[in-house]
Amino acid sequence: MEQLNDIADKLKMLGDKTRLTILTLLKTRDLCVCEFVDILGVSQPGISQHLRKLKSHGLVSESRRGQWVYYSLTVEDKPYIRGVLEHMPDLSNLLPEPDKLGAACKS
Repeated sequence: MEQLNDIADKLKMLGDKTRLTILTLLKTRDLCVCEFVDILGVSQPGISQHLRKLKSHGLVSESRRGQWVYYSLTVEDKPYIRGVLEHMPDLSNLLPEPDKLGAACKS
């Protein structure tokens, strides 16, 4: 029963449109908070709060690259989350061009 509760809690994270969008974007590549702010039009504290919740449920991890913290998906061991994300639309058109990575963070 504990495992079922854990899965239910993780799936609840997907019930929020912003968190679901964050996870869907992370399917394409790692992103930093400031890129999410630009893409989603949500405040930095708001994005950080969503990422904190996703991290606490083991759905994302963070890594420092210079002065920026980047987030990545950690759902390899969660087939029920991977299954949902496989059916999400492709949002790669919302991502900045590769040569402009981090440009949002520099302003």
